[in-house]
Amino acid sequence: MSSIRFATPLATQCSDNDSDDPSSSDSEDYPEEDNNFDDWVSDQALNRPCQSLFDDIHFPSVDDALRHDQSTHGFNLTETCTRLNLDLHQRIRLINYIRKDKPTPSQLSSLTGKEPLFTSDEYLLPVIEDDPLLLQLDLDDWSDDDGPSTLAHPQPEPTDLATAVRRIRYLEEKLSQAQKDLADYRSIVSQKVDVASFAEIISDPGPSTSKATDARDDDSHYFQSYGEIDIHAVMINDKVRTSSYASFILKNPLLFENAIVLDVGCGTGILSLFAAKSGAKHVYAVEASGIADKAERIVQANGLGDVITVIRGKVEEIKLPNEVTHVDIIISEWMGYALLYESMLDSVLHARDRFLSPNGGGIMAPSQCRMMLVLCEGNEVYKDRVGSWSDVYGFDLSEMAKEVYDNAIVDVVPPESIVSAPCPIKDLHLRTITPRQLDFKSSFSLTCTSPMRTKIHAFVLYFDTFFAADEEPLDPSVPVTIIKEGDPLLAEVWPVGGKSLPKRRASMGSVRQVKEGGKKKITSFSTGPQSHPTHWKQTVFLLREPIAAEEGTVVSGTFSCKKNGENSRELDVEIHYSVKRLEDSTVGETVVEIYTVR
Repeated sequence: MSSIRFATPLATQCSDNDSDDPSSSDSEDYPEEDNNFDDWVSDQALNRPCQSLFDDIHFPSVDDALRHDQSTHGFNLTETCTRLNLDLHQRIRLINYIRKDKPTPSQLSSLTGKEPLFTSDEYLLPVIEDDPLLLQLDLDDWSDDDGPSTLAHPQPEPTDLATAVRRIRYLEEKLSQAQKDLADYRSIVSQKVDVASFAEIISDPGPSTSKATDARDDDSHYFQSYGEIDIHAVMINDKVRTSSYASFILKNPLLFENAIVLDVGCGTGILSLFAAKSGAKHVYAVEASGIADKAERIVQANGLGDVITVIRGKVEEIKLPNEVTHVDIIISEWMGYALLYESMLDSVLHARDRFLSPNGGGIMAPSQCRMMLVLCEGNEVYKDRVGSWSDVYGFDLSEMAKEVYDNAIVDVVPPESIVSAPCPIKDLHLRTITPRQLDFKSSFSLTCTSPMRTKIHAFVLYFDTFFAADEEPLDPSVPVTIIKEGDPLLAEVWPVGGKSLPKRRASMGSVRQVKEGGKKKITSFSTGPQSHPTHWKQTVFLLREPIAAEEGTVVSGTFSCKKNGENSRELDVEIHYSVKRLEDSTVGETVVEIYTVR
């Protein structure tokens, strides 16, 4: 059996402070705990100025504020938390709920602890930054059969050593748990909100708060980024991308003639303009970001307002106007780095299941994508990202390079650095694939083609995209078009503006069966190193230990890809591989590399 070795540095499982030495219970032996605790709670926490829960009045301390709330409004926070049996996170939610929604004391007295607010992440976000009520470590509601019940009803002083030791251990456990809860809370808040935009988030709940707060929202930054002009300029100026879409749409007028088209994530509306000029009966252009306003003005400026309707919103939530329930064609440029980064494909598949004609004949454009994996010498990437840190003005700064290996690198790889034929690791047929299948694990086998001994510093991932005018999946043997610099496709001027399209010939065949010379008519492009560079570039997975290889060396293993648990628009990638050289009779040990695509 071959051995398995993790190339990813594993976190230290324990520290010197985790000693079982009984003497470690002394208060002076808790430096690490004290440092963590000081991040959130200081000895002055109870004496910090604190605002009333009900009035815009600040008091010198937490106790003063709570006494005011009890005497003026008849509300006792500690008694309410005890009555409802709230844990730390539920208490935090209650405080933030009172500060944000401003319920009356009588409304609070009717709470049962089962209300949705006690499980909603909305109320984990502080309404007041560094709120002393959230920062204080309240010991009053500790209770246990074997320990002190509350500070209001203290237990008798211990009369023997065994009881005293048991009491000390109990309090130490409670303190440790409280510190952990507070650290967990800090982690939750830091993951959920950018401090710089904190005030804006809590003051502007948005138009769909009731829905958005029920689940983690990974969309805000994503849609904000697509509201910027620069990103759309980059995409439109990507000649391989835009010309390929234009070629498929404008050279298939019989496919689009009188068709109802849905453009998912329309951006500037360029694909919708293509579809309208290709004869579409109507195009619904859906865009959730602020660029939708510009798309609407672009449509009007091009005189296509009667053909294209821009809809601002998420495709999961919108309704098509005029009681339209189904469309004939869905077009979308949803692809991200490593194909699946940003998870926009989930929205496209939702649109397919909801809107695409169920009676057959519905077309997805693109229709198919293939994820390809190759071996790469990667010398330049390695030197730029890792090697350059080893000597900076005579100093060793290689510590700076260690985290490079944790994340995939998006860069253009020179074609001469590729030292294997590509291996497909995922073939996505857009008419049939499901969102569940976007998390996957595939095997691969790559054979080194370098004529001389070399070092392989990376795996490289790219994708090929296909447009077909029917629903059938393409055979794996169908090659992708490699577009080179100077290719006529990149230089062609498309008749999008005031120019008319070439006259359609009635003999071109059925709308759903567009063929040339008996062969299926296909448009395709590649984002691989052999093609003219695209804005997607390639996704590079640097190896912590390069592979010594020569012609015939086989690198095989498995490639796993799934959505990141904390941000569903990012990807977690795990590559298990082993090496077999020509002179070896057995396969080497299995090495595990772990990355995030972000």
